Parts: sequence; structure tokens; C-alpha cells
Amino acid sequence: MRAYERFLRYVKVHTTSDPTSPSHPTTLRQFDLANQLVEELKALGLADARVDEHCYVYAAIPATPGCEGAPAIGFISHMDTTDDAPGENVNPVLHENYDGGDVTLPATGAVIRAAEFPFLAGLKGQTLITTDGTTLLGADDKAGIAEIVTMAERLLAENRPHGKICIGFTPDEEVGQGADLFDVAGFGADFAYTVDGGDVNEINYENFNAAAAVVTVHGLSVHPGSAKNAMKNAMNIAHEFHAALPAFDRPEHTEGYEGFYHLTSMAGDVTTARLGYIVRDHDPARFNDRKRELAHIAARLNDKYGEGTVELDLKDSYYNMIEKIEPHFHLVENARKAIAAVGLEPANVPIRGGTDGAMLSFKGLPCPNLGTGGFNCHGPLECATVEKLDQMVEILLHIVELYRQKQ
Repeated sequence: MRAYERFLRYVKVHTTSDPTSPSHPTTLRQFDLANQLVEELKALGLADARVDEHCYVYAAIPATPGCEGAPAIGFISHMDTTDDAPGENVNPVLHENYDGGDVTLPATGAVIRAAEFPFLAGLKGQTLITTDGTTLLGADDKAGIAEIVTMAERLLAENRPHGKICIGFTPDEEVGQGADLFDVAGFGADFAYTVDGGDVNEINYENFNAAAAVVTVHGLSVHPGSAKNAMKNAMNIAHEFHAALPAFDRPEHTEGYEGFYHLTSMAGDVTTARLGYIVRDHDPARFNDRKRELAHIAARLNDKYGEGTVELDLKDSYYNMIEKIEPHFHLVENARKAIAAVGLEPANVPIRGGTDGAMLSFKGLPCPNLGTGGFNCHGPLECATVEKLDQMVEILLHIVELYRQKQ
């Protein structure tokens, strides 16, 4: 079976995660795909395929005779989809021999415009897979799952020699919890790759350092008729806090390695106001500078309005994986070789976000990220191509072969 055929089946399974849920997994519907994948992997011959109580799927293909000395390599993708757009009743549409121009989605009339998305020109002649316009597609990350399962099928069906191959599918990546309960020791890999990115020639081994901040402002409500020199309007002080941050250090003004402060929520009244931020930077020194700046602003406002007026709750979320990848840079070098082997030019792309792989790297499993051939993720304009999914399967097979040679 080709990867796109699996992909078309997987996207029809509703697996949206829930950022407000305290449970693990955040939605029980993720078990629907997990159980389906376990049965499929068992049917391929992976007898130990299993799903645990937290909806993590694990399986392994033992090394072929004579390859037991090769490193054990893992491949990981996530099953959930984001709640940024509907993920239920997905109806994928195939556009054969795509002409590289605008694409109208049949159910809504929404248009994926070539002028807005230059990558479309490079997909000319391929079979484009889109949504019908009512939902997201789910290439993030069901494309990765389809590619890994197809790679496993090919290894076994073609009797290719290989070292131990470990397979893992996680829940709740989209809400930042995909690696939280991942059993690194039980997984059994020496090194791994997440398959959860953009174009298939991309390698990601740098990501943001990340923190979350909540600013709580305590005001004092006084009748406005007699408020002079007495009222402390919490909303105005919150506005003053936000205005003290550099206006161009926001996501809408940054790209590449540039970090930012992103105001994600605000609420309040005269008495109490709250601001929610995420803070991002690739460089650890600049990341720490950004956190110090938040603390500095809070301190100066407390000097101005009284101690305790502004409270800052600041917590780190994840860190740049590069420090964990650099000692094992063969992961990047072999990915580059595998991408080149299918006729593509490898591209190192810093992630303006995080991945399961970043957190797994800090748990002791060095784990850069590879592409899937999915584009415009997290919305109804999401798309992929049949040919890109096939290319990624070949890239994974080349990686397996490269590590077989390292015994």
C-alpha cells in the first residue's frame, strides 16, 4: 500500500486534542486511531505493537540477522490534530496533474492562491491533496504516520536488512504534551527522528527556547467621581506593561531566528487584569534577556504603583534541541544524505516553535525533525501531495540503510 492511501484513511479519524482538558490523553477519541494503528502494525508482523493507557503507540521491528550491532533508530509522529480548525468529517480531495495555479475548495469556494503560497508552483504536475474547505486536512501529522507505517511495510515485504527499528505515535502534540508521558526507556531507540514538518527536503534541529508568562495586575477601584490620586485602574496598568515591551518584537514582525513576545490573552476590569504571553528565542542568551525584561518591567511598575501591584508568573516550556543534537550530528548528516539520495537539496530550517523531538532530546533521546510533504497546516487551506508522501518513505528507507551500515 502506498503512503497516500493510508493517509486518506487516517485523516477520516477524528483525533482533535483539547488544550483545556486536564486528562491524558486530552481526548479519548485519539484512541480510535491508536487502536487502528496497533491492529495495522500487528497485521504487518509487528507482534509487540501496543497502545498504553495514555494513548501512546509503541512497536518495534527487530534487527535482521547480522545487523544486531547497528544503532536502534526510532521514528515518531503524532496522532492528534489541532483545534484551530474542525478535524471531524474530513473529506480529502485529490487534484491529479495539478497545474500549479489557484485551487478552489469545492465545499466552501475558498481559494488556495498561488500568489500567496509560492510553494504551489513546485507542486505542478503532482497529485495535490486538499480539504473540501470545511475542515483541516490532518497532514500534521497523519502524513508522518502514513509514511512511517509504509516504510515499515516496505522493510518487511522487501526483506531489507536493517538494525532495530522503533516506532512511536504520540497523542496531544498539538497542545504541547506529546512527549510528557513518552516511555523513552521502553521505546528502546538509541536515536530517533520525529516526522512532523513541512517539505520533505527539510531538516529541523533548531527550535525556539520557550516560556509562558502570566502578568496579574492588582488595582484599586474607587468611585470615578472621587478617584483622583486614589484609583489604580488595573487595565490601564496592564496596558502600560504591554506598551513597555518592544513593539516590533512581536510574531507579526519577526522571522527566521528572530524571537518575540506574543500577547495571547488579556482580560480584566478596574480591580484585576491579566495578560498572557508566550516568549520565544532561538538564542539562549537572548531568551534569558527577554525573561529578565519582563521581570524588569514588573519591578518598575511596582516601584511606581506600590509593591504587589504587578505579579509575574514566568515558567520555561521547552528549550532549543540543538545542544542535544550537536553531540550526535550524524543524525543531521545522515538525514542530509538520505534527502540527497532521492534527488533533493537538503534544507536546514529553524523551527519557529517546538516539537515532540525537542522535548524528547532533553529526555535523553536525541531527536531532530524531518518533513512530511504537508503545507499550510492548521487550517482549511492545508494540502499535501501523493508524490511527496512517496518521497518521504524513500528518505526514511535510506536513513534505515545508512544506520545499518554503522554496525
